[in-house]
Amino acid sequence: MDLLIALVIDMLIGDPYSFPHPVRLMGKLIEYEEKTARKIARKDKELKIFGGLIVLVNILIAFVIPYFILRLISKYALFYHVVNTYFLYTCISAVCLHREAMKIYDSLSKGLEEARYKLSFIVGRDTGNLSEKEIIRATVETVAENTSDGVIAPLLYAMIGGAPLAFAYKMVNTMDSMLGYMNEKYRHIGFFPAKTDDLFNFLPSRVTGVLMCLGSAFRFDMLRGLKIMIRDRKNHKSPNCAYPEGATAGLLGVQLGGDNFYFGQLVSKPTIGDKIRPLEKADIKRAVEIMYRAEIVLTILYLFLR
Repeated sequence: MDLLIALVIDMLIGDPYSFPHPVRLMGKLIEYEEKTARKIARKDKELKIFGGLIVLVNILIAFVIPYFILRLISKYALFYHVVNTYFLYTCISAVCLHREAMKIYDSLSKGLEEARYKLSFIVGRDTGNLSEKEIIRATVETVAENTSDGVIAPLLYAMIGGAPLAFAYKMVNTMDSMLGYMNEKYRHIGFFPAKTDDLFNFLPSRVTGVLMCLGSAFRFDMLRGLKIMIRDRKNHKSPNCAYPEGATAGLLGVQLGGDNFYFGQLVSKPTIGDKIRPLEKADIKRAVEIMYRAEIVLTILYLFLR
């Protein structure tokens, strides 16, 4: 019941920017750890080892703290459910992702500069020279990928292990978003955070792709979504991202993927999906709709299987 209430709260208010949020604390901790590691480590191998230690310590912290808080207050039923619901609510990012995507959607009518600026807050690629079509593609890809990372995966882990396991997942995902780049700066310290994120997202990414297709039956082309997801599942540097992106590309009949610039360096990527029609601004809204449909299907399955 707490998880369902958490879902409703997310739907109603999302993530207010001024609201205390555990993920922000995770980010500050990781930032401090990175600075400390770079001060101490003298060799690349040492930096890599520190990256592994950061992963182990942070997963333990993220799991143990909510576990013991909830255990300490378990005798006070009402207080327990309020705190547990809050913990679960902070792990879900559906409305937050929706809002960020719509900021880019709205800014496209005001000029490319503003759209590029808004996009820069939610993607890792360079946005300074992107065309309108590239901005739309980047936004659709980000919504698709984060449907898994920010919505379905934390829900799955919460369903399996409650708030402590959901917190552990959010820590893994935050470490990857801050350290898991394969450029010169982060190649060593980010090795273990990136690999750990790949492991934690192995199952959720695949489940997300299937949920996207099931939820889009009678709305988009479900069979094409499944076909593209399976066919193009390896068309990404990540072992996981191509599943939700492939499902989205197939459902919408568009082509995603391709080359991007990261920190000034060109990164060549294969394409995902068939270019049945060109990407258009409305595809941002459609990608958000696919996200919500996947979330609703998972919630229904959860209620049915409890």
